[in-house]
Amino acid sequence: MMDYLLFTYPNCKDCADLKKYLAETGLEAQEYSLVQKKSKLKIRDFLGIIKRDDKGAIIIPTLVIQDDTGAAAVLNSRKELEEWLRSRA
Repeated sequence: MMDYLLFTYPNCKDCADLKKYLAETGLEAQEYSLVQKKSKLKIRDFLGIIKRDDKGAIIIPTLVIQDDTGAAAVLNSRKELEEWLRSRA
């Protein structure tokens, strides 16, 4: 079984696009809005695998897909998720 953890910010166009795609594909993600302290604490669990931009900032949205062995994928866009799902079909 896969768990989908989606880290977002409010008013983020890319976040909304990825959330819409998840809904369209029937995948349920636990959303963590990074304006909330609980979410900021949760993302710390993944700091070693999260992608960053050239200035060192965490790329948002970040979708962490976990399976029984840990993080199966860390994706940052609808396109990356589409490609990842295709590669597993």
